[in-house]
Amino acid sequence: MDHLKLYQDSCQACSQLITERYSTSFSLGIRMFSKRFRGPIYAIYGFVRFADEIVDTFHGHDKADLLERFRQDTYRAIEEKISLNPVLQAFQMVVNEYQIERELIDAFLYSMEMDLHFQRYEDSLYKKYIYGSAEVVGLMCLRVFCKDQPSLYEELKEPACALGSAFQKVNFLRDMKSDYAERGRVYFPGVDYKLFNDQIKAEIEADILQDFQLAYHGILGLPKGCRFGVYVAYKYYLNLFHKIKQSPADRVTEERIRIPNGSKLYILGKSMIRAQFNLL
Repeated sequence: MDHLKLYQDSCQACSQLITERYSTSFSLGIRMFSKRFRGPIYAIYGFVRFADEIVDTFHGHDKADLLERFRQDTYRAIEEKISLNPVLQAFQMVVNEYQIERELIDAFLYSMEMDLHFQRYEDSLYKKYIYGSAEVVGLMCLRVFCKDQPSLYEELKEPACALGSAFQKVNFLRDMKSDYAERGRVYFPGVDYKLFNDQIKAEIEADILQDFQLAYHGILGLPKGCRFGVYVAYKYYLNLFHKIKQSPADRVTEERIRIPNGSKLYILGKSMIRAQFNLL
């Protein structure tokens, strides 16, 4: 028995479990990928999910110290090509195999650090946060999808960033209540949570819609083995966006709007039919 392979497979399985426990939307989308893409994307999600947990969840602990240790452990794992942390072991394998740039990882970890120091994100901070927390994750995934196709990667960078941006901004709307009540955060520039109204909400939604439109055209250019899975995740978030869009501002600030799992399965089935008839 190849025990190193067993260890690597076990670490990858840990990242898959994390993804499935934390996000049904992304899990169902990843299952639609060709097999060669699934493990690497699970590994990326596991990494970003656990970093996010440090700053959002581990109350009563020194979050700054935990995040710095996580950062150091991440780069040590990448450089040494081994880690006893299953999440970092799976992630370093992907970083090294697909040549994911350190700049993307730096930007992501810096955005996590921003959440420890900022509660209001004015325009320049907002753009930097969106880039680091969401757009670079799309670019990491794109490195996997476009392995050995550098020209395709360059062509799809902007749509990949737009998709990550759309997902993150929808999350900000969905999680407005918990972000403000539990962490005192308001991500949208110039927005006072207590004065949030339908006009402000409509302006934010118009910006998000532009991201979705740009992202869609990029999805159509993805390699066949990942195109449908990304499209499914896109459709889940687009449906969530429309549900939020149809809800008044006071509902958005009072409850977490979501898409039930039954509706997600309906979206999946409908998307499969469209894909079967080449109607994506």
